[in-house]
Amino acid sequence: MIAEGVPDLVVVGNVAGSKNPEWMYVQKNKIPFKSYPEVIKEYLIKPNSIVCAGTFGKSTSTVLLTWILKETGFDPSYMFGALSLNDLPAAALTDSDWSVVEGDEYKASRWDAGPKFNYYSPTHLLLTSVVWDHADVYPTEKEYRAAFQKLVALVPADGLRVISEKAEPFVISTSQEKSLSQSPTGQRSLAAARDDKARGLVTYGKTAGNDYAYNNVVLTAAGVNFDILYKKAVFHIASSTLGEYMADNITGCFALAHQLGIAPEKIIATIKSFAGVKRRLEKRFENGVTIYDDIAHSPPKAQAVLSSLRQIYLGKLYAIFEPNTGNRELSSLPGYAHAFIAADEVIIPRLTKIKTNHHETNQPVEGDVLARAIAETHPNVVYIDDDEALLTHIKQKIQPGDVVVFLGSHGFRGMIEELVSRISNKQNKQ
Repeated sequence: MIAEGVPDLVVVGNVAGSKNPEWMYVQKNKIPFKSYPEVIKEYLIKPNSIVCAGTFGKSTSTVLLTWILKETGFDPSYMFGALSLNDLPAAALTDSDWSVVEGDEYKASRWDAGPKFNYYSPTHLLLTSVVWDHADVYPTEKEYRAAFQKLVALVPADGLRVISEKAEPFVISTSQEKSLSQSPTGQRSLAAARDDKARGLVTYGKTAGNDYAYNNVVLTAAGVNFDILYKKAVFHIASSTLGEYMADNITGCFALAHQLGIAPEKIIATIKSFAGVKRRLEKRFENGVTIYDDIAHSPPKAQAVLSSLRQIYLGKLYAIFEPNTGNRELSSLPGYAHAFIAADEVIIPRLTKIKTNHHETNQPVEGDVLARAIAETHPNVVYIDDDEALLTHIKQKIQPGDVVVFLGSHGFRGMIEELVSRISNKQNKQ
């Protein structure tokens, strides 16, 4: 209950700075408060807690897995940080004993620098990938990986861990750590990991040695088709979602749902009806020129999107890229090497201003520095800090058959909508 305008509880987000007037009011008046993941833990997490985590693929996988479980009678409580194109709200509370949540590795709150997923008590874990990200929170790759290793350890012995081959280091048992560190290459086979895998570990990926392996991937502008192999069974998957990486996301969700006992034909039918997620290779315009919008705000995500588009389209591919906060750290710049090679031209816009501590020695890089870093391994990179000039630049270059893709977590200040409008108006006048 709220008495005289004073709430019972305030949820404090990461964006609330120390001088935020609402945050200051909460402290001054001693109003109870919690972080967002603390609220999720208290009100949404159920005894059967499915957590989808990973550097990339976690949002889409959470939405798809929620869709599968809802359509097959599990009726889970759920939460994801994306907009479903199947008209699922971003969160819901139900009376079932199941929950599905997106396990974000970013810091939990202004007073807890640990990852959000530490709060979600996973009994079932889907781990899609682990590639160093968020250098503003995890200054070293070792710290980033350690956070996911702890997450894997949270799953109880009688729980289920469905782990992508892209996160393979995290299926290494403690007993293998020493032998791995002493090996000449620092690598091991997936089969060796499975030889001593703990109870409740399932692997998936493109490699034939996985429990669930996918192959025969066919990409078109209408979607992705492929096969999943499990033991001696072959399951054909048809999805209207775009991107080669969707085969990986879908296989992970198929594996977890199948391990829950859902019939394969029901999973396949639900995957076919899955419309996707907004801002994940979302087609914003198609008429001669095609324009896409994607939240890909890190080098690995951008690389995956561009690689998929390159396989589908024959025309020139123009990428407008803005990184997230962590990928504007100086330490993150080596990760940009060769990430944009599939694009014919990379355009860096004026980067959104972010909160900085001016007393820190290393300040976030700006657009000109980022452009120079990418240009070390790409022949055609430009930095355009004026939005109007950027739109003019693109409009003058594009030809029928070309593709323009906006990559980044920010909204590009309305440039996508403006470009669509200008191209449409020009075509209508012709």
